[in-house]
Amino acid sequence: MKMMIQSASPLTVRHLRQANEIAIRAQSLGHHPFGAILVAPDDETVLFAQGNVDVVNHAESTLIRTAVTNYSADYLWNCTLYTTVEPCAMCAATQYWANIGKLTYGISEKQLLALTGNHAENPTLDLPCRSVFARGQKEIVVVGPVLEVQAEILAVHESFWQANPW
Repeated sequence: MKMMIQSASPLTVRHLRQANEIAIRAQSLGHHPFGAILVAPDDETVLFAQGNVDVVNHAESTLIRTAVTNYSADYLWNCTLYTTVEPCAMCAATQYWANIGKLTYGISEKQLLALTGNHAENPTLDLPCRSVFARGQKEIVVVGPVLEVQAEILAVHESFWQANPW
């Protein structure tokens, strides 16, 4: 299950940049800089956008909980979750149970861990989302990390984690 940095379409890059803007907004509100959007099956329409709330209400899991109360599992299977950072085990499992069939992320959890180290506010689990999905019975399509947005997403995190040593 080797992860490769992937090149993306202009539409994918646009969606990931929008998720990064959500992350920057979350940071401006005093939260960790993570952002996610859910895109409809037409690959254009943004259904929901969410920034990080706190340590258990991550951008992805909070967005997904809202999505499952508004759309059927069949509809969600054809949607794509775009997120700035590879989902943690909790968020990947939430995506799996919500039946969202596609995921695209900007930087990997390992890249974030290399930046944050053993930061008390980000106790990263070394469990890639692909490993979580591989244990399930559905094949979630995963794209990421995406080369075209890595520098800008990493820049947001570098400034945040270095400025907040807690």
